[in-house]
Parts: sequence; C-alpha cells; structure tokens
Amino acid sequence: MKISIRLLLTFSLAIALFIVFITLVRPSEPLHGSEYEVSVVNGFTDNSSLPLVIWCASKDSDLGGRALQERDDFSWRVKTNIWGTTHFWCTMKWDQKRKSFDAFKVPRDTYRCGLVRKCSWLVKEDGFYFSNDQVNWKKDFSWY
Repeated sequence: MKISIRLLLTFSLAIALFIVFITLVRPSEPLHGSEYEVSVVNGFTDNSSLPLVIWCASKDSDLGGRALQERDDFSWRVKTNIWGTTHFWCTMKWDQKRKSFDAFKVPRDTYRCGLVRKCSWLVKEDGFYFSNDQVNWKKDFSWY
C-alpha cells in the first residue's frame, strides 16, 4: 500500500511539473483552443478594373472565395486544435498571376502573430507582406 501511494504522489508531482514547464516555455500559448484573427488585405495601388480573387480553406472547412477591390479585406477567426496542426491556406489570383500560400499555420504563427493574436497579410503587386499590427509590414515572399 505504501508503494502505491508513493507512486501516485510521484506521478502527480511529475504531471504538475510538466504543466508548469509547458506554461513557462510557451506562456502566450495555452495547450489548445487559442483564437487568432487572420486577414488578407488587397494592397494593390490600382486594380479597379480587375479585382484580387481569393479563396481560403482548411482541411476541415472551406471559407469560400471573394473578389477584393483596393483596400478590401477578407478576415476570419481561427481556433487552434489540441494537436497543434491548425492550418489555413489561401489561393490568390490577379490577372495572370496565381499563388497559394499558408495564411495561418501552427507553430509558425503562434508567436509571430503577437500577443493580440492578429495575423495580417497585405497582397501587393510585388508580393505578400505579413504584419501582426497592420502598421509594420515585412515582405514574406513574391508572387513567383
């Protein structure tokens, strides 16, 4: 009986220490269920005659498509799953250009979207820019 109680206490202590460790290592990210706001903004300077077409999805849901005029955006909320595999991708089309990209992907975006959990994309003629505050944009990649 002493061995069973000692084993149970040791196991309980190990679980408690594991939870504390996970919290310290990833303080801004609970184990699952965090919510993020993802948005894609049309940053073209003059596409009044030809909209930016966007279609986004995940393996579990199809968000559908939109035709974005200048400064229009397509936004949605993402809730992370327990396995840390939440992934949304978008396909963009403008004139003869076409590009698919990861709009939200754990673990890449859990930190770079910042404490406010905002992940924004600005699509321009020369490429795709990322920001977590919609003020400071950094080019992530080009169309080709």
